Amino acid sequence: MDYLLTENQKMIKDLCRQITEEKITPVAAELDKSEEFPWEVMKVIAKSDLFGLYIEEKYGGMGGGVLDLCLATEEFSKGCGGISVCYAASALGTYPIILYGTDEQKQKYLPDIAKGKKLAAFGLTEPAAGSDASAIQTTAKKEGDHYVLNGTKHFITNGGEAEIYTVIAMTDKTKGARGASAFIVEKGTPGFTFGKKEDKMGIRASATRELIFTDCKIPKENLLGKEGLGFIVTMKTFDMSRPGVAAQALGIAQGALDAAVKYAKERVQFGKPISSFQGIQFMLADMATEVEAARALVYATAREIDSGNKDSGRDSAMAKLFASDVAMKVTTDAVQIFGGYGYMKEYPAEKYMRDAKITQIYEGTNQIQRNIIALALIKEASKNKK
Repeated sequence: MDYLLTENQKMIKDLCRQITEEKITPVAAELDKSEEFPWEVMKVIAKSDLFGLYIEEKYGGMGGGVLDLCLATEEFSKGCGGISVCYAASALGTYPIILYGTDEQKQKYLPDIAKGKKLAAFGLTEPAAGSDASAIQTTAKKEGDHYVLNGTKHFITNGGEAEIYTVIAMTDKTKGARGASAFIVEKGTPGFTFGKKEDKMGIRASATRELIFTDCKIPKENLLGKEGLGFIVTMKTFDMSRPGVAAQALGIAQGALDAAVKYAKERVQFGKPISSFQGIQFMLADMATEVEAARALVYATAREIDSGNKDSGRDSAMAKLFASDVAMKVTTDAVQIFGGYGYMKEYPAEKYMRDAKITQIYEGTNQIQRNIIALALIKEASKNKK
């Protein structure tokens, strides 16, 4: 379908598709096996100025928006969901600075992120605070002109590899969610170390580690916004970033669909390609329809955010929910079309399926997305009633 992309956006897609075909797809299986972080691919993406797509030009970026980021993430994800999330997770760690940083903070951190010299990461999740983000235990105590951080974050994408971290910590536990604040923490700060690298089902090329803060002293200038804004920073960041997760899911689904169509045309049973059988045709038709529907929702949501709509939480949740559910179904069907070969690591279908699963989980499980959508509907109905 023609989504009326600008010439620049079409160029972004073409460039990212070329990088995927030449640099990502050839190494995807090996990096999945070795769990090696894809630094060589990140360098190629950096040289192509793609890390700055969504960052203002005055801070070294390209001045684009969420849709531009989604287009790049989708294309990279067709080749490898693990490699694509290394790229997209840097945006997740950057959005809090874009949304709530002072000009001084933006001048200090955004240019290096935009040029791909440094990756970013977002530190929210803890052992006891997953879906319940308000239950975080990491603390930030103000002492003179510094804050002292103590606590542990886990399941942090780009953990250990990123240089710049936006971290949510409690500055006043008595206020619950309103006592959380957001901070910028640089790798190498004394008292800031990393835990084990997680051994994951999918997206294995990406690094997922613990962030450990032990009397970690950071300047008070590293506070984002003001004290007590941490939960709002988190929610507004997710409103911006969830379409990116949806785009990752979309790319994984499209990659699996492409592989399934190719295989169905080549695989011969009963004397003819299995693509000639109605049972397979119906599966492919449903897969293609669901992928296109997901693309329409993801692109529309990204455009809505880029237009300046500040109340996009419901639509971002819908895009993430629908695209990730589609990815799980489409990749499962792709494995089925491949048959026994689909279960083998020699073929790409099983990796697409493993990579798809996380998109239903991180940045808010799909059950949480349904809560967000339903609450927004109820709130809207209450307003209309008045």
